Amino acid sequence: MSNILLTSPTADLKNEYIDFYLDWKESGEDMVPWVISKSPQDFEGMLDWLINNARGVNLPEGWVPDSTFWLVSKDRKVIGAVNIRHELTEDLMNKGGHIGFGIRPSERRKGYATKLLGLSLEQAKKLGINKVLVVCDETNIASEKTIKNNGGVPDMNYIEENGNVIKRYWIDI
Repeated sequence: MSNILLTSPTADLKNEYIDFYLDWKESGEDMVPWVISKSPQDFEGMLDWLINNARGVNLPEGWVPDSTFWLVSKDRKVIGAVNIRHELTEDLMNKGGHIGFGIRPSERRKGYATKLLGLSLEQAKKLGINKVLVVCDETNIASEKTIKNNGGVPDMNYIEENGNVIKRYWIDI
């Protein structure tokens, strides 16, 4: 796993990111973390939007600043993405957490998610977050395993109005 790194979104990875985005879109799955669902058609605009989110600029009411990073291989393939919220609202405390992460469908089951979350914890610490909340749906066994592999300690579950159970874990950095 030494052949991968976590990097801020950058214009020189445009083609690789679009490939990542299309891989996910073609799978038909929900795009996680939420920021990757933003179309990269206006790539420079998307990068500006991500930078503004990290700086807390032009955020919709009730939103918190968040930083996005891409997991990239030595051959420049964008393998995954993570979004780190700098603080938590009540809603994020219940069902969003600090960190949302995802690995492109064609690269799953290779250990990348555990590495991505581990590198994300380092970034969270740099942002001044020393105790991180990470959540997943009860049915998402792979994410639950990834969270536990990175030291996740269970907290009380949160049950959404539709009955979906959100498992909540804290990780001390």
